[in-house]
Amino acid sequence: MSTFPRTQIIVILGALSAFGSLSIDMYLPSLPTLQHDFATTQLGTQLTLAAFFIGFALGQAFVGPLSDRFGRKPPLVIGLALYVISSLGCAFAPSIDALTALRFIQGLGACSGVVIARAVVRDLFPAQETPHIFASLILVMGVAPVLAPLLGGYLLAFAGWQAIFWTLACIGTVILLASALRLPESHQPTAEHSLAFGAVFARYGKLLRERHYLGYTLITGISFSGMFAYIAGSPFVFIELYRVPAHDFGWFFGLNALGLVGASQFNRLLHRFIDTFGLLRIAVIVQTTAGLALLLTGATGAGGLTGVMIPLFVYIASIGLIAPNATALAMAPHARNAGSASALMGTLQFGIAAIAAVAVGSIHVHSALPMSAVIAACGVLALSVMVIMLKNVPRLA
Repeated sequence: MSTFPRTQIIVILGALSAFGSLSIDMYLPSLPTLQHDFATTQLGTQLTLAAFFIGFALGQAFVGPLSDRFGRKPPLVIGLALYVISSLGCAFAPSIDALTALRFIQGLGACSGVVIARAVVRDLFPAQETPHIFASLILVMGVAPVLAPLLGGYLLAFAGWQAIFWTLACIGTVILLASALRLPESHQPTAEHSLAFGAVFARYGKLLRERHYLGYTLITGISFSGMFAYIAGSPFVFIELYRVPAHDFGWFFGLNALGLVGASQFNRLLHRFIDTFGLLRIAVIVQTTAGLALLLTGATGAGGLTGVMIPLFVYIASIGLIAPNATALAMAPHARNAGSASALMGTLQFGIAAIAAVAVGSIHVHSALPMSAVIAACGVLALSVMVIMLKNVPRLA
C-alpha cells in the first residue's frame, strides 16, 4: 500500500472515474440548444454523445497496455492533457461536425482516468476488498451526475453552451495537477508486456476467451448502456416531452444519480449477508424488472412523468450494486495485467453504450418509448448473460 493517505488516493481515483459522466452530464441540458444553434437534427446532437462514447471506448484499448508497459501515471497525464486541450476546442467549435470530432478526441483523453483508476485499485488493494473500494469510488464519482447537469443547466442559461466546455477544461486541469502530484505510481514499468500489436491482441484474445471475465464485463457494459440510453434520451423526454425547464433538468437527473450512489453505499452492509455474486444476481433481476416496467409506462404514457421516473430511478439505482460487484469479480484474477483487463472492460462497455445512444436517436417516435425500449432491452440482455454465461462461478470471500 502506498505511503499516500488512503482517503486521498480514493478521492483522486473517484475523480478520475468521474470523467466520463462529468463530460456527458454537464452538457446534457444543452442538447436541445445545440440542435437549434447548429440547425441540426436530434440524431445530429446525439451523435456528439456517440462520438464521445466511441473515443472513450477505443482509447481504453490503447491506454491499458501502455499503463502495463510504462506504469500508470505517464499515459494518465498525457490523456488528461489531451482532454483539457480538446475541451477548449469544443468551446470554439464552428459546426456540429467539428463538435462531434472534438468530442471524439475528448473521449480519447478522458478514458485514461477510468482505465487507470480501475487498474490502480487492483494494484493497491487485496481482491476481497475491491468491491468496497469500487463502491467508495462511486460515492466520489457520484458527485458528477448529481451536480454536473445542474451546473450545466445554469451555465447554459447565463453564459451559453460554450461556458460548459470552458468549465470542463478547468476541472480537467485541476485533476491533472492532483494526479501528477498526489497520486502514487502503483505499477513499475516492465518490458514483460510487449506493445506489439500481436502481443496486445493476444492478451485481449485470452481475456475474451475467459467466460467469467467476459460475462461480468458484458453485464456491466449492458447495464451501463441502459443508463447511457437514459442519458441520450432524457433531455428530450424531460425538456421537450414533459416541459421541464432546462435549468431544472439537473434536479431530475441528480435524483437518479443519488439513487445510484445510495445503492452503492449499501454494498458493504449487504455483503454481511450475501456474497458478491449473489448480490450481483439479485441486482440484475431487480434492474430487469424495472426496465420492463419502464417499457410499459413509456409505451402507454401511464402515470406521465411520474410513471417514467419511478422505474427509471430503480433501474439506475441498481447500477450502484451491479457495477462494483461485477467489476471486482472480473478484475480479481488479473493482478499481473490489470491495465489490459481494465481497458478491455471499458472498451466493451462504452462500445455497447455508443450503440445504445445511437439506437435511442434512431427511433423517431415523439414519446418516451425510444428511451424506455432500449433500457428494457438492456435489462433483458444483462439477465440473459447472467443466466447463460455465469454458472458455477468462483466467488470472492
